[in-house]
Amino acid sequence: MYDISGALYLDEMGYAMSRLDVESSECEGGNAIHESSSIGQSKRAFKSLDNEIAQITKLKSTPHQLLIHDGSGRKELPVSPVKMLAGREFNCSGRGRFSSADRCHLLSRYLPVNGPWLIDQMPSRAYVSQFSADGCLFVAGFQGNIIKIYNVDKGWKVQKNILTKSLRWTITDTSLSPDQRSLVYASMSPIVHIVNVGSSETESLANVTEIHDGLDFSSNDDGGYSFGIFSVKFSTDGRELVAGTSGDSLIVYDLEANKASLRILAHAADVNTVCFADETGHLIYSGSDDSFCKVWDRRCLNANGKPAGVLMGHLEGITFIDTRGDGRYFISNGKDQTIKLWDLRKISSNVTCNRGQRSFEWDYRWMDYPPQAKNLNHPCDQSVATYRGHSVLRTLVRCFFSPAFSTGQKYIYTGSHNACVYVYDLVTGAQVATLKHHKSPVRDCSWHPFQTMLVSSSWDGDVVKWESSGSSDVAASSVKKRAYKRHFFQDYL
Repeated sequence: MYDISGALYLDEMGYAMSRLDVESSECEGGNAIHESSSIGQSKRAFKSLDNEIAQITKLKSTPHQLLIHDGSGRKELPVSPVKMLAGREFNCSGRGRFSSADRCHLLSRYLPVNGPWLIDQMPSRAYVSQFSADGCLFVAGFQGNIIKIYNVDKGWKVQKNILTKSLRWTITDTSLSPDQRSLVYASMSPIVHIVNVGSSETESLANVTEIHDGLDFSSNDDGGYSFGIFSVKFSTDGRELVAGTSGDSLIVYDLEANKASLRILAHAADVNTVCFADETGHLIYSGSDDSFCKVWDRRCLNANGKPAGVLMGHLEGITFIDTRGDGRYFISNGKDQTIKLWDLRKISSNVTCNRGQRSFEWDYRWMDYPPQAKNLNHPCDQSVATYRGHSVLRTLVRCFFSPAFSTGQKYIYTGSHNACVYVYDLVTGAQVATLKHHKSPVRDCSWHPFQTMLVSSSWDGDVVKWESSGSSDVAASSVKKRAYKRHFFQDYL
C-alpha cells in the first residue's frame, strides 16, 4: 500500500513535485518567474468569470467535500498535499483512489516552471513542437527541412529524423494521426506530405529511404502552387484532414478517397488556423487575418455554404485556435496581442459590427505593436474573457489549454515574440508563470498530457523542457523510472 511516506520515495525517484510559490519572483537558476495572481498581476487580471466555464473549471479541480472543510467546519482551499494523500489512504471519497477532481486539485498546483533542460539544439528556427496524444512521442519541425520525432519514454531518443520534401519557406504545421502511425507536414504549398512514423527506418529521406506521399489540396483552377497551407489537423478518427490556406480557404481532405471533399472560401484574408471542435468532426473552427473566428457545421454546409456563426472581438488577425474539446469553448491568439476565450452560444449569424478603421500603419512581420492600440477594445466584443501580457509578432504564435488530466484545463499557456512562455489562470486571467530561457521568439510550446512537463521551442533553435521539480537527468536515466511514473499518474492518481 502506498502511504504518505511514499512521497519521499517519489522524491528519490526524481518525481516529487515542487509547489509553485506565487509570492516569489525568484526560482532555481532565475529562469522562471512566478507571479502572484492577486498582487503581481492585479492590473492585468480580471474578476472571476461570471460564466459557466468558470464553474466547470472549478468543479474539475475541487476535491472531495470531506477534505475541503477544516476541523471547525469552515472551507479550506487549497487542500494541502499531505491532507489529500491522507484522505486517499482513509478512503474519504469511497473510491479507494483519487477522483479526477482530486487529482487535478493536487497536480494543478505544481506547474512545470523549473529548468529548463536542453532536449536538442538545431542551427535553424523551430516552428512546430507538439506531444502526441499519449505523450509517448514528441514532434519538432524546423525551418531547415528537418522534422524530428523523439521517443519520450526512451530518454528522448530520436525515433525518426525526417528530411522534408518540396519545402517552401518553412514547415508551417505538422499533425500526428490518432494511431501515431502517420505524420503529415505542410509548408507554403498546396501539397501536404504524409510519412510513415512507425517504420523501422530512423532516417526518412524523401523518395530515397521512404516515399513521402503528396496530398494535393489544390483544385484544377488553382493555377498550380497558388497558395500555401498554414494549418493542418487530423480528425479524431484519422480519416480526414482539415487545412487553412493563404488562399482564404478552408479545405477538408478525405484520406480514403484521396481527394478534397470540402472546399470553402471561408474568410476575406489568410486562414491561419483551423481545427475540429471535438471528436465528432461535425464542427470546424477557423481563424483568419480578417480578425474573425468562424464556426462551420458540416451537417448543413451543403445547403447554404455559410458558417454556422461568426465571433467578433479581435482587432487584428488571428494566429491560432485551440479547442477545449467539448464543442463549446475555444481560445484564439491574436495579433492584437491578446488571447480570447469564446463560447459558441454567443455566435452571430453574420458580421454585425465593424472593428473600426486603424488610425495607424502597422505590419506585425517587422513592426512593434503601436502603444496607442494596446488598450483598444472591439466595439462588439463577443469573447468571454481576454488575456494580455505576451506578444504576438513576426510569426503565428500558438496558444493552448493546459491538459485535462493533470490540471482540469485550469490554465492557458502561450509562446511569445519576446522569447518567453506565459501561463495564465483561465478563471482569473492572472499571469501565474513566465518561463525565460530562449533568445528568440517562441512560436510553439506543448504541455505533456499526463506529466507536469512543458516543452518550448524557439527561433533560436533550442528545444527545452520544463518540469515541476528536480533534475531531469535523474528522471531520464532509466526507462524503468519513467514506466513507474506513468503507472503512478494513471493508476494511482
